[in-house]
Amino acid sequence: MSYTRERSQPYLPGQKTPFKLSRSKIELFMQCQRCFWLDARLKITRPSGPPFNINKAIDELFKKEFDGYRAKGEPHPLMLDNQIKAVPYQHDDLDTWRYNFTGITTLHKPTNLHIFGAVDDIWVNDDGELIVVDYKATAKDKPVTALGPEGTWHDMYRRQMEVYQWLLRQNGFAVSDTGYFVYATGRQDLDGFNNRVEFVTHVFPHTGSSDWVEQTIVAMKACMDSDTMPPIGTAAMGGPCEFCTYARQRTELTLEALKSKISKK
Repeated sequence: MSYTRERSQPYLPGQKTPFKLSRSKIELFMQCQRCFWLDARLKITRPSGPPFNINKAIDELFKKEFDGYRAKGEPHPLMLDNQIKAVPYQHDDLDTWRYNFTGITTLHKPTNLHIFGAVDDIWVNDDGELIVVDYKATAKDKPVTALGPEGTWHDMYRRQMEVYQWLLRQNGFAVSDTGYFVYATGRQDLDGFNNRVEFVTHVFPHTGSSDWVEQTIVAMKACMDSDTMPPIGTAAMGGPCEFCTYARQRTELTLEALKSKISKK
């Protein structure tokens, strides 16, 4: 299956064509409206970090593993071990839903925004409800067996899952409020590397609500339509946005250097 990725254009207030916004842009708005506005209106994006290639590889291997049981219509052993009464969901559009640049889509008619997001996996329970599943991988001293408390950066993971739930509901599916994280933790307690990293995997639930998504999309549209750049935002963990803070401090230092240079002439 092949897709053509279209080059993203800035948002123009009043435009008639739907404007595409990914799940990650919703998260960006939640973290900092200023960064979101600069991205949507001027295509000034935040600096990107290094790619998480090991995490990507683990995601792909998880998909292959669960796809094997999907083809057989059987639960994965991790599902059995955790008493999850479900099987991997079979659907003709699953590959599209899992591809980053297509994902699960919906046109939010009140705002004319095309919202999309790529899910890692979907299971279906005995009641016919779809279950959103997200794969995660990390390396820590102790295995990750649950998300951290609310008000921490793990809120990003909660919002991510709830957006996927909302997207599936917009497409007419019955969706469980409870999703699952399949979380692989690389062990650091072994004697050596020996050309391999061993992981221990835990599956744990998140039961939340996607009610916040609708009002957030409406707020995003209002932000995009405004010609006034929002003030410096607040990061997800409660402090000032580090990207905005860096940009402001660099600008101030540059202006001070220019003034000093001029005064010396």
